[in-house]
Amino acid sequence: MRKVDEVGPRLGVRDTCETLGVSPASYYRSRCPRSVPDRRRPPRKLEEKERAQVLTVLHEKRFVDLAPAEVYATLLDEQTYLCSERTMYRVLEENQEVKERRDQLRHPKYAAPELLATRPNELWSWDITKLRGPEKSIYFYLYVILDVFSRYVVGWMVAHRALASLAKRLIEETCSRQGIEADQLTLHSDRGSQMVSKAVAHLLADLSVTKSLSRPHVPDDNPYSESQFKTVKYRPEFPDRFGSPEHARTICGSILGWYNTEHHHSGLGFLTPHDVHYGLAEEKIAKRTAVLHAAYAAHPERFPRGMPSPPKLPEAVWINKPRILEVEPKTEALTASQIDDLDRPRVKVLPVSGNDLNSEEVIPVAAVQ
Repeated sequence: MRKVDEVGPRLGVRDTCETLGVSPASYYRSRCPRSVPDRRRPPRKLEEKERAQVLTVLHEKRFVDLAPAEVYATLLDEQTYLCSERTMYRVLEENQEVKERRDQLRHPKYAAPELLATRPNELWSWDITKLRGPEKSIYFYLYVILDVFSRYVVGWMVAHRALASLAKRLIEETCSRQGIEADQLTLHSDRGSQMVSKAVAHLLADLSVTKSLSRPHVPDDNPYSESQFKTVKYRPEFPDRFGSPEHARTICGSILGWYNTEHHHSGLGFLTPHDVHYGLAEEKIAKRTAVLHAAYAAHPERFPRGMPSPPKLPEAVWINKPRILEVEPKTEALTASQIDDLDRPRVKVLPVSGNDLNSEEVIPVAAVQ
């Protein structure tokens, strides 16, 4: 730029810039630099003394529990103006004094239940569903206890009401009928009033049965019972309404009997829950294998993928797959013996509020065989 100043007046500024490879605009801009405003501090920002004064006023006894809007209005009524309401909030925020001062309900964090079953009578799931009665607003209640590994309905009941006392009786008689021993079973459910009742909690403690509850407002923590209810209610013979509890017991008994002994469950390798629950699965799979091998021997050209085999029975089922079972895709899956060595997750029984335990209603408990 100095060379342009020396030669430019004699040879011309533009020609000199082009010869030296300098942009004429850059040359003129260097001769008249623009003033750069000081942006480090907003011009309307309060001085430090003023901000300290605002904070002192907000700390006064009469203002310490009031919102800035109340302080601002009170000061205006006293013919005093310190700053705007928004500036008061800025001053409080700079000093980390903006927060909710009222008592707030904070919900605890619930851990997802991680439950594993490798054999029958190790993990049960139970729930209650409504059955529409003969008229509007009249309902009956179907209680169902399901073995998660075999999908076998080990106990069920139809009652006029959903009561903790009836649920207690159903669980107690079902455990007795299935020969449940201490520390053998985990019973999982959602957080309905009957499930979290003291009557049920005390019963499970007496039977040494581990209690497991779904997380609040999480619909997929109890998937097996929900799926079983849908299968039952979508049967063609399931009516839109039931005329009486006896009618409901007759229909539900028939459908649940079909579900246990005739329904080929896709999650069980298309075996019935009865076969899996009572140890008949291996025999059924062996017979199916013989049939498929005979078909292959007769017409191997019809099986381009080689020797066919029937679907296998899963070695383990779970509610929210335990993290210890999370293996890499290329890693071999755990064997049944390895899964047996894993400790079953335990869910702590939490103290819950009481429920209606003084019911004179006695409903016979039904068992599906």
